Amino acid sequence: QVQLVESGGGLVQAGDSLRLSCVASGFTFTTYAMGWFRQAPGKERDFVAAIGGFGAPTYYAVSVKGRFTISRDNAKNTVDLQMDSLQPEDTAVYYCAAANRHYTVNYLPAYRDEYDYWGQGTQVTVSS
Repeated sequence: QVQLVESGGGLVQAGDSLRLSCVASGFTFTTYAMGWFRQAPGKERDFVAAIGGFGAPTYYAVSVKGRFTISRDNAKNTVDLQMDSLQPEDTAVYYCAAANRHYTVNYLPAYRDEYDYWGQGTQVTVSS
């Protein structure tokens, strides 16, 4: 069955870095775009970043562009999110997601409803 398992969350201070990882199984990894979303308490689950099946293209939310980097290793079925210069407003549960139905060579999904599978999430807390 399909599984997405995130890891790497934790408590850090403002300005620190953190690297999240997601291991996927149960589907043909390269045929899926992979994305990261986040959900802060009392807020909607928001798009953070996405990456195409073979590592390109990539797409970022404005709020994280230049600070976060998404990457994938198709040999290991993993997708990572490197987060630098973290700020308190980055505090959230971070979710890994996989998209196939809405993924084409010309379109990288960036909306929650366009993703087919989800992980359970990993907590990231940034203190000021």
